[in-house]
Amino acid sequence: MHLVLLAAFAFVGTHFLLSASTLRSVLVRGLGEAGFLGLYVVVAFATIGWLAYAYIAAPAEPLLWPVRDGAWTGVTVLMLLASILLAGSLFGNPAMPDPTGSAIAVPAATGVYAITRHPMMWAFALWGVAHIGVFPVASNIVVAAAVIVLALVGSALQDRKKERFKPALWRDWEARTSYWPFAALLTGRRRWSETWPGWRALLLGLAIWLAATWAHIPVSSWHAGIWKWIG
Repeated sequence: MHLVLLAAFAFVGTHFLLSASTLRSVLVRGLGEAGFLGLYVVVAFATIGWLAYAYIAAPAEPLLWPVRDGAWTGVTVLMLLASILLAGSLFGNPAMPDPTGSAIAVPAATGVYAITRHPMMWAFALWGVAHIGVFPVASNIVVAAAVIVLALVGSALQDRKKERFKPALWRDWEARTSYWPFAALLTGRRRWSETWPGWRALLLGLAIWLAATWAHIPVSSWHAGIWKWIG
């Protein structure tokens, strides 16, 4: 467990440390953009590999609370939402800055971006919440919590950074969207009719959901998602 905690802190901490403006600027000056990116990738893979190794090597632990069918049902629905958010985020962020640096108009937020402006990060966070809910052992909670913190704190830091570098564009986008899922819908900034993700995102989300939950069977011998009832 100590190794899992240490690896989790290294995984999350190095991501935030390398993303900090001051250190990033120093490293980019010394290594160049390509060199910095290479360093970032190496550190990311090294720390996530360490975290995975520590998690696998952790001894068997008892469940901290009983997990019944009600929890499995809720988590199954939650993972479907996460899968659709993830799939929808892959079809282009309408708020991506123009690579030439030109000012561009921000379109209306639709699909998963009407739900949250960080659909991919919230998909990872919901994954973490779901896995804590149905596998409440200490090592798994540490790993899932690390993913949740990295996703949600990282998203908030992205907003602050983009406010500094693209203030007009990003503040306009923030005014049209919400960090918290469904907040823009509940406050009337977006309409519920705008949340339709489109057939591509919906079908890909369903495929991700079915494939990822089925993969638990050969990987861990667990029947997750709908496979718990039909497997």
